Amino acid sequence: MARIVLSGDELEGLEIDEPAASVRLLLPPPDGDRLVIPAWSGNQFVLPDGDRAPIRTFTPRRLDPSERELTLDIVVHEGGAASDWASSAAEGDEVAISGPGRGYEIDPTASDYLLVGDETALAAIAQLLEVFAPTTQVTVHVEIADPSARLELPPHPATTVAWHELGEGSAPGSTLVDVIAGLEEVPAGVWIAGEAASVQKIRKNLFDERGLARARATVRGYWKLGRAAT
Repeated sequence: MARIVLSGDELEGLEIDEPAASVRLLLPPPDGDRLVIPAWSGNQFVLPDGDRAPIRTFTPRRLDPSERELTLDIVVHEGGAASDWASSAAEGDEVAISGPGRGYEIDPTASDYLLVGDETALAAIAQLLEVFAPTTQVTVHVEIADPSARLELPPHPATTVAWHELGEGSAPGSTLVDVIAGLEEVPAGVWIAGEAASVQKIRKNLFDERGLARARATVRGYWKLGRAAT
């Protein structure tokens, strides 16, 4: 996991009002040329040469308006444009951001919550823990592919956290699919994010097999296996 802090006067006015909101990050060219702002083609953002712009979506870990700093935690792995950039980023490097995207509206009437995700969801889970009422019972399940991803989460007086290490050769999200399948009862509020195929299995279990009302759960695919998007 790499922690990147973006700063600059351009961040003035950026506001993130809801937890688990997102921003989009325009990466610089890998050859070190200056950042080029893309144009909207009607279907996607493209560079002057016609290539698709290297834009990636992240949940910021923290925004500090007074210092004009935006902190991103980026999962580092092989073969990803954002991962490669985060591994070599240095002070003074240029990127561009846009956003924020819509976050998550917490149900104040829910007495208990279930938060489930992999490393890519850690920033959002941390934000949610920071805004839950102290009396809300929260159960957290996080899948990690490497022990180094076991980050310290914000303290919450009524939270239980379980970390699940993904076994070698296991499909991403498989431990989280098992967690949902093994639930005896589903809490009043549910927030889940992770690899797209595993998330689809979780949706099937919650909505099709259990008949859970879709309004009770937010289930998001943050990334897709085989697509180097983060």
